[in-house]
Amino acid sequence: MNDLLIVEDLVVSYGGIEAVKGISFAVAEGQVVAIVGANGAGKTTTMHALSGLLKPQRGSIRFAGAEIARQPAHQIVARGLVQVAEGRAILGQMSVAENLTMGLAAAGSRRGGPTVAAMYDRFPILAQRRSLPAGQLSGGEQQMLAIARALLAHPRLLLLDEPSMGLAPMLVKQVFEIVTALKAAGSTILLVEQNALKALRLADYAHVLERGRITLSGTGAELLADEQVAKAYLGT
Repeated sequence: MNDLLIVEDLVVSYGGIEAVKGISFAVAEGQVVAIVGANGAGKTTTMHALSGLLKPQRGSIRFAGAEIARQPAHQIVARGLVQVAEGRAILGQMSVAENLTMGLAAAGSRRGGPTVAAMYDRFPILAQRRSLPAGQLSGGEQQMLAIARALLAHPRLLLLDEPSMGLAPMLVKQVFEIVTALKAAGSTILLVEQNALKALRLADYAHVLERGRITLSGTGAELLADEQVAKAYLGT
């Protein structure tokens, strides 16, 4: 496999604290890579550095062969690295349809990806709610909208930051069914997730992030079988 994303010696500070302390990892085309860890481990800070929302103090982020570590967020999206943010970040006063149109606009010159009609086919509830303000959707519906909007930006690499956060167990199941379907369709995904069990079951490869450092790496199956991971993150 060819590595689409290569991160080397990444150091990122947030609020005056060094939250990410020299991590290195890669994501190959067609792979689902998971980063798991407790609250405060540096997972979201890592994602924000990748998507251009935070500028690293040190290190390299290469995406599709280009260095993007200090590029602005809109240029990174235009290259095809698209994030579904923790908390979903939908535009609550705008309608469902208008939110989806924003995804199309983000695709820029990389048009040729899915259409709004295709997203309505994939997520029928969004078709039913298309005229509603997005802020009136349930948490699960907002997560579907956030994922659909990101897919309309035609990502080469999709960053999913805590997609199950705050959702009821049935909705968590639905969200992971969506991610599983994306994987089956060949999408390249970097998944940050507190639900380590579901993330590791899905991931081709995974990393454990603790206090800003990667402490363990392996296939999803290897980490699921690791006694240390089971005790710390799987409740066994």
